[in-house]
Amino acid sequence: MLTLASEIEVLARFGRALADPIRCRLLLALRESPSHPSDLAEELGISRTRLSNHLACLRDCGLVVAVPVGRRTRYELADPRLGHALEDLRTAVLAVDADRNCPDADEEGCC
Repeated sequence: MLTLASEIEVLARFGRALADPIRCRLLLALRESPSHPSDLAEELGISRTRLSNHLACLRDCGLVVAVPVGRRTRYELADPRLGHALEDLRTAVLAVDADRNCPDADEEGCC
């Protein structure tokens, strides 16, 4: 059973993973389907080296796993529930963003 402190750490790790736009795009791509690094790099338009660094971060956070497939490695979300959570979070954030009432949000970067 997770303690409150460990639950907070898990959520903070998830937040750190989502703090980078490339990692967000990577998680959303893997939500659609598992994929090989070369395909992900091409889809995201980034170098394999840069992709490798982001995949390592996501693996360290426990959000993705590497699955050996013959001589290649395929990446996928560590748990199917992450795909549902990402979709719920994405739609909730978009709904909140559409309802922003803060007049200083764009200038202040606060909301």
